[in-house]
Amino acid sequence: MFYQWDFAFLLRYTPLFWKGVLVTLAYTAGTIFLGLIIGLLVGLGRLSRSKLLNIPLVAFIEAFRCTPLLVQIVWFYYALPVMLGIQIPATVAAVAVLSCYTGAFYAEIFRGGIVSIERGQWDAARALGLRPWPMMRKVILPQAIKRMIPPFVNQSITQLKNTSLVSTIAVPDLLYQGTLITADTYRPLEVYTVVALIYFAMLFPSTMLAQAYERHLAKGR
Repeated sequence: MFYQWDFAFLLRYTPLFWKGVLVTLAYTAGTIFLGLIIGLLVGLGRLSRSKLLNIPLVAFIEAFRCTPLLVQIVWFYYALPVMLGIQIPATVAAVAVLSCYTGAFYAEIFRGGIVSIERGQWDAARALGLRPWPMMRKVILPQAIKRMIPPFVNQSITQLKNTSLVSTIAVPDLLYQGTLITADTYRPLEVYTVVALIYFAMLFPSTMLAQAYERHLAKGR
């Protein structure tokens, strides 16, 4: 069966594609920012020797890392309101789940970067009389951040792709707009091809920058 491709009709849907792109980028930037805050707090908490603090933090991290993101979004939007007896807007559900999901990964990146700093650096900072927070801020974190940046960038790139899942709860991101256009035109091949190309155009430069930075760090070492 011969299929005749036709992309010209999509030009009249350009505003919808742009709206989807802006929503996708907004959710990506917003949830990365919130995820960084969550990840920093949880990651620093994981450095504590207190089991009372560590157990709930580990449970939080593993709950989000070890279950599919799509399941989390659907559960938070459909099941949690039933349990709490309140209605949760789709935007709130999407932001909350995406932020906590990426925050769980960021937390392990923070923790791994900090504990990777050689013991001699910690001992030297203590020898200078630095208290825990000044030691972390002035000595440990500046060194750890260089090691954290590549995995941070990779996780952030993944986050942009993850936002496509919020379309399942009718958040008007790029994929959701593509679904609306498909329902209006009955031309899914052209529509989803363009959606895929737009995602590629957003992600490919970020991937190249991340690889270039990793090569730069490798040369520095």
